[in-house]
Amino acid sequence: MELSDLVKKYTYEDSKFIDLYGISIHYLDRGEGEVVLLLHGVFSSLHTFEHWFDILSQNYRVITLDLPGFGLTGPTIDNEYDMELYIDYVHEFMSKLEVEKFNIVGNSLGGWIAWEYAVSYESKINKMILLNSAGYIHNGVFPLPFVIAQTPVLRRVFNYEIVPKVVVRRFLRQVICDQKRVNDEMVDRYYDLIHREGNLEAFSRIANSNFKQNTKALRNIKTPTLVLWGGKDAWLSCDNADCFKNDLQNVTVKLYHEVGHIPMEEIPEESARDVLFFLKK
Repeated sequence: MELSDLVKKYTYEDSKFIDLYGISIHYLDRGEGEVVLLLHGVFSSLHTFEHWFDILSQNYRVITLDLPGFGLTGPTIDNEYDMELYIDYVHEFMSKLEVEKFNIVGNSLGGWIAWEYAVSYESKINKMILLNSAGYIHNGVFPLPFVIAQTPVLRRVFNYEIVPKVVVRRFLRQVICDQKRVNDEMVDRYYDLIHREGNLEAFSRIANSNFKQNTKALRNIKTPTLVLWGGKDAWLSCDNADCFKNDLQNVTVKLYHEVGHIPMEEIPEESARDVLFFLKK
């Protein structure tokens, strides 16, 4: 699908674009009051927070974006990626929106970016919420898509122009326990947006970038943090929730026992309620 067609299909009435480091960042900015920034994970886009966005924006100013390499934003100019790049993009993006202080929320890779951002710019963060967050690389174990993209034989999947829709559906069935949630509309959205020109190659480069475990730095974070985790996450074990509990100074952990990797899509109402309760404390 051409980019112009993707833009027509996957922008909202209040979608916005902002130029940053030579690329056009797709984002949403809705509501009033204290700011909440939402960061999505791998293979994903800002659409993963659609239900949360509607709920949270009734009480907060909610901002979310398609991170570089994903969604309608697409790849960076040089197609290079590392954690410092993502931290810098988030920092400059929020500076351009003239947001001085905010709550930061992240899922999967977005969670990793969120807490690394807090390590670098803790004075800018009110509260932090991590959903099935990445960051612990135990014995070099990465989530399944990273493993595929890092394996010479399997990585060819990401070098083809098209990843079959059946593979996309299979991935979604791995990350969502409630299979009724994996409908054709969801599969089409993920399929279409990962095939935005440049996104597959970007993911291959992201997965093979030099991401280093920096979790020792978590011990320095004093920011109040809520860790939410799907207990049946097939990509990131819920054991990682205990790691965050042990390493963060000011943390609350809640486990959703029958939920997978993306609680904001699988149980949007329940998880959003937990977020609102935490933010209002």
